[in-house]
Amino acid sequence: MSTLRFQALKKTLNRKPVEVEEPARRSEIFGKNVFNEPAMRQYLTKDSYNSVMDAIEKGSKIDRNLADHISTGLKEWAISKGATHYTHWFQPLTGSTAEKHDAFFEPTGNGSAIEKFGGSALVQQEPDASSFPNGGIRNTFEARGYTAWDPTSPAFILGTTLCIPTVFVSYTGEALDYKVPLLRSLQALDNAATEVAKYFDKKVSKVNATLGWEQEYFLVDSALAASRPDLVLAERTLLGHAPAKGQQLDDHYFGSIPTRVINYMRDLETECMLLGIPVKTRHNEVAPNQFELAPIFEEVNLAVDHNLLLMDVMDKVAERHHFKVLFHEKPFAGVNGSGKHNNWSLATNTGVNLLSPGSTPMKNLQFLTFFINTIKAVYDDEELIRSSIATASNDHRLGANEAPPAIISVFIGSQLTKVLDELEKVTDGKLSPQEKTDLKLNVVGKIPEILLDNTDRNRTSPFAFTGNKFEFRAVGSTANCSNPMTVLNAAVAKQLQDFKVEVDKLVKDKKMKKDDAIFNVLREYIKKSKKIRFEGDGYGEAWEKEAEKRGLSNNKKTPEALKVKIADKTIKLFEDLGVMNRVEMEARHEIEVEEYAMHIQIEGRVLGDIARNHVIPTAIRYQNILIKNVQGLKEIYGSEFKTHAAEQLTIIEDISGHIAKINKGITEMIDARREANKLEDAEEKAFAYCDKVRPYFDDIRYHCDKLEILVDDELWPITKYRELLFTY
Repeated sequence: MSTLRFQALKKTLNRKPVEVEEPARRSEIFGKNVFNEPAMRQYLTKDSYNSVMDAIEKGSKIDRNLADHISTGLKEWAISKGATHYTHWFQPLTGSTAEKHDAFFEPTGNGSAIEKFGGSALVQQEPDASSFPNGGIRNTFEARGYTAWDPTSPAFILGTTLCIPTVFVSYTGEALDYKVPLLRSLQALDNAATEVAKYFDKKVSKVNATLGWEQEYFLVDSALAASRPDLVLAERTLLGHAPAKGQQLDDHYFGSIPTRVINYMRDLETECMLLGIPVKTRHNEVAPNQFELAPIFEEVNLAVDHNLLLMDVMDKVAERHHFKVLFHEKPFAGVNGSGKHNNWSLATNTGVNLLSPGSTPMKNLQFLTFFINTIKAVYDDEELIRSSIATASNDHRLGANEAPPAIISVFIGSQLTKVLDELEKVTDGKLSPQEKTDLKLNVVGKIPEILLDNTDRNRTSPFAFTGNKFEFRAVGSTANCSNPMTVLNAAVAKQLQDFKVEVDKLVKDKKMKKDDAIFNVLREYIKKSKKIRFEGDGYGEAWEKEAEKRGLSNNKKTPEALKVKIADKTIKLFEDLGVMNRVEMEARHEIEVEEYAMHIQIEGRVLGDIARNHVIPTAIRYQNILIKNVQGLKEIYGSEFKTHAAEQLTIIEDISGHIAKINKGITEMIDARREANKLEDAEEKAFAYCDKVRPYFDDIRYHCDKLEILVDDELWPITKYRELLFTY
């Protein structure tokens, strides 16, 4: 193992930056490998093109006969781009994407062959669904699951394969993926938001949720990553002593991008351009070897697909540059982890951002309506929103020095706080003409379009308003954004539905004017949701105590956080909106707790393996060298040898102490795992792994890390933090 470490280091130190040539201006190559509108206009008949556009814009169904025409055009386009195969590209509940490639090639029976791709192949496929998590929806021996074309996300070419974005459902119609609930939640939000937006503009016929994600990641040389069994199998370092220099000086964040890395970024961005992923920003992040890539915002469904595709492409491009991409939320202890901030907003078909302050009182009333309703939705469903970002890997990040805590709160900045405080003081019932004038002129009419706080994101806030959008900062870097977006969309959709009912009731029953009714309802929402607003430091113990007083949840561990997903309130929310039914919700909960237990199980096995098979034998080997040294000193100095061997004897005893603690910890951890594995119930098993197995990790690691700084560096088998983080 130690040989492998030094071989990897030698290989890494001899790396040269891979030369990269950008083929043309980015504007020229953008979307070249995407079956987008220009491509459809060229390869589809007028009827086929209109059918696809209607499906995208209006959600209408595509006639099966037209599907044959569309598939022919799509095939010709793909073959012209060098494609030989096609696949339905979908998002099972594994957390990544899945593909099953079929060739266009088909023999005709007379010794010749043709390229064939019919409408049925475009519209539907049957992958071996038994291979994917089902949460009890199907028997594992049943392979019946279907992928169905999602025309709202354009097909694209990856390598020589035509990828068709699809949903994944069981043969009985239940969702087996992340995309189906997302699309349903977007429809529910569109319906609810459109009805409310019509209070302000009758021309609004559609509201799209938009998403701009920020992908953080680490880059480690592929040889160094391969030398670490924990990085290979668990995607994070389970042991490793902190280096003398980490991120204290911020010299990485504020430094220039290393040459090897910038070439990787350029290569990656070219691939992104071809695939229509509108990446715009690249920079160093705080931790050594940590970076970020962010695009221009897009419609949520497309943005999610692009993020998943990006993560795939990042891995592929990294291979060319001899890098390993680490998406794990906390691959290294003691330095910043990685998140994927989700910047969420609402946009109308008339081109208006509903979360952007305007220049007139009416525009600002519209802004306040959607702004306050979103805050109220987060308040009502804060526990559910926390559950949407709960994973074994994100648990390591939440509440650390670079990430918000597990307590969900909303940061809005001092200016908007003052606005809401003023609105809260509005008189009950009908407003007098003077009050209405004062309110519109002094409060609503004076919200600046550029807010002072729009750059102050309050890094400790999980949900912060940043000028024209809400930034959901608690989302982890490995996450499929569909999960948090589905929950947020659903929560806001339900809230907007309730808002409209309340406003319409006041207008009808109390004969209030529309503006008066809106103000009255908003005022009550401000009061009710005040507890969720927090402007201070979320890291401190004081906020934990204050949050508890306010009745906010603080579910720090994933099994605890996931319980709300099968609460009656949650199931009713999703069923009422048509996003998911009870069967689908319970299935997902089962899958998520099973996945959690498996993650901890794998990490425990890997840690036990490294500690017993690598760390302890190395420590004993070094101890034997010291023992020989002490024996030699005894031969030379006789009874006085302890004077000369005092430090060696201390180190020998320290090593023995650490070895004993490690071995005892591993034995007890294995016993705890064995007991956890006996549990039949998936949730109980997850809690057992969380509460009984995981606590051993830190103690075992502590003693392994102590040995790392005691044992001769030449003997230590595991690539060290200083090598992983500071070798480019």
